[in-house]
Amino acid sequence: MSGAPPAGPATIVVFGGSGDLSRRKLVPALFELHRDRQLAPATAVVGFGRSGGTDEEYRAAMKAAVGEFARKKPVEDADWDGFAARLFFFRGDHARADSFAALGERLAAIEKERGLPGNRLFYLAIPPSGIGPTVKHLGEAGLVAPVEGGPWSRLVVEKPFGHDLASARALNEEIGHVFRERQVFRIDHYLGKETTQNILVFRLGNGLFEPLWNRRYVDHVQITVAEAIGVEGRGRFFEETGVFRDVVQNHVLQLLCLVAMEPPVAFEPNAVRDEKVKVLRALRPQTPEEVLRDTVRGQYAPGAVDGKPVPGYRQEPNVAPASLRETYAAWKVHVDNWRWAGVPFYLRAGKRLPKRVTEIAITFKTPPIAFFRRAGVLSQEPNVLVLRIQPDEGIALRFGAKLPGASMRIEPVKMDFRYSEFFGAASPEAYERLVMDALNGDGTLFARRDEVEAAWEHVTAVLDTWREHPPQDHPNYEAGTWGPEAAVALLARDGRRWRRP
Repeated sequence: MSGAPPAGPATIVVFGGSGDLSRRKLVPALFELHRDRQLAPATAVVGFGRSGGTDEEYRAAMKAAVGEFARKKPVEDADWDGFAARLFFFRGDHARADSFAALGERLAAIEKERGLPGNRLFYLAIPPSGIGPTVKHLGEAGLVAPVEGGPWSRLVVEKPFGHDLASARALNEEIGHVFRERQVFRIDHYLGKETTQNILVFRLGNGLFEPLWNRRYVDHVQITVAEAIGVEGRGRFFEETGVFRDVVQNHVLQLLCLVAMEPPVAFEPNAVRDEKVKVLRALRPQTPEEVLRDTVRGQYAPGAVDGKPVPGYRQEPNVAPASLRETYAAWKVHVDNWRWAGVPFYLRAGKRLPKRVTEIAITFKTPPIAFFRRAGVLSQEPNVLVLRIQPDEGIALRFGAKLPGASMRIEPVKMDFRYSEFFGAASPEAYERLVMDALNGDGTLFARRDEVEAAWEHVTAVLDTWREHPPQDHPNYEAGTWGPEAAVALLARDGRRWRRP
């Protein structure tokens, strides 16, 4: 990102400024932007939290966090000292209106001292229940600048955006009373990953692939978001959400949109998001019977990951002993448009799987083998294009080649491109890119209101059906395996199988 122009001066207010997300991701990302000279010299960062003390105490706590989670280590004292001078803390309660009046006074003092123009980026790194009250109090305290003329105000909202369609609409209404849609940046960190952004470059910037990107040549598409970890102390949160809300509704459907969307007229915010919304609206609606046929729920039992024994989901802290919450989900969907009609998309996400991997695998149709039959070739593996999002970012292509020798034997071989080997330097973290885009007012990689609601419309239909038909077999897969047998059967009945990353 060192070649990108720095953002204009602004005050970045982080609600939940001393929380886990701020410590692990947000403040380290802001530090990297400072170190790479992407932040304007006057830009200030104000952490807003219920617990905490002085600016110096906050700076000390964040120095420890940056030392642990910074992308590039070690952290030099000179770099930290420059960043610490930007860093302030305000103790307040986002549920209390009087906290926001006092916050306004503190922001005005900081902006006057640093010569800031009044541009403000409000980042809500807080639980969903706090979003509505925080936005309301920001508006009532007069901290949100009007859209036209003068300083700007923008709002960054972390997922989840609601827990179903009705709550998502209600949340959007609450936000819409204070902020215009173009001021709102709903963040999904997957869209800030270099390899996610490269999906469009790979598709549309190379004449080799886009002509093949359709139902004539593609047999099916698999999207996998797998994690080896369990709920990692978030049992209470996961009991309320589950993997379908937490991962499929946002990360997985975002990847689906990028793979399936039509080429936008320009790489501009609304042009890109218009095409993503069209994909979601083209998803084939499913009846309750079709939901039960085309989805699989799973929950992990005790097992082993990397050779180490791990507990089952029901043995995790703050999880009900007889919980039915899903930690694995698979979903077969169809995009009913001219490009993709008849091509199934198989989506899966899960906890306590054998490895951490996010990838998109496009499997192409096999060519007729009559040409090779007389030579004894009776079957052939399909070509597969794999877009690896994490952790080993890159692109791989599997194709057939003749095995050396007198007989005609075709063996699958692989061409493999890895970001780390070709470009060398580590890619910026997703939050670095997304914070910069928000500061610059570029919403291309953020979700728009209609996009969020279109995704929830399909997800809510699945959740409603699941609620009416509770699972009878949980837990149904051992930790360290690739999920329940029913997920294998989901593809097997179509004559296909899951790819093993």
